[in-house]
Amino acid sequence: MNVKQLRQQFPLLKKHKKLVYFDNAATSLKPASVIKEQERYYSEIGGSVHRGIHWMAEKATMQYENAHKKTADFIGAKENEIVFTKGTTESLNLLMYSLANDDFFRAGDEIVLTKMEHHSNLVPWQYIAKKKKLKLKFI
Repeated sequence: MNVKQLRQQFPLLKKHKKLVYFDNAATSLKPASVIKEQERYYSEIGGSVHRGIHWMAEKATMQYENAHKKTADFIGAKENEIVFTKGTTESLNLLMYSLANDDFFRAGDEIVLTKMEHHSNLVPWQYIAKKKKLKLKFI
């Protein structure tokens, strides 16, 4: 992996050459290709996914569904196994609530976390540990 080449794809990293960014749990930096595609979407499509029958909504829906297919193909999954969320915090909460409402855990099971967990990863596991009578262990 060529780190210099990778950094060139991110406008903020190009501008601030010494920046090392580790706050991805809060907000991830966007590469220029993503920024460009977001601008194209909002200036050329702008429709709501699965919310209308007009051309903008239909085009947005097609692109949304195609993104599921491309992602599934890329990671070797099925399209219906792909869930897009607004970010890591929402993903972790969705995972935790899914596990909390299932028989995945049994009372006394252990969840192992690090002492340095980001708040968005710690709180969901504290919640499920209390609800399911699980043990939290920290390494």
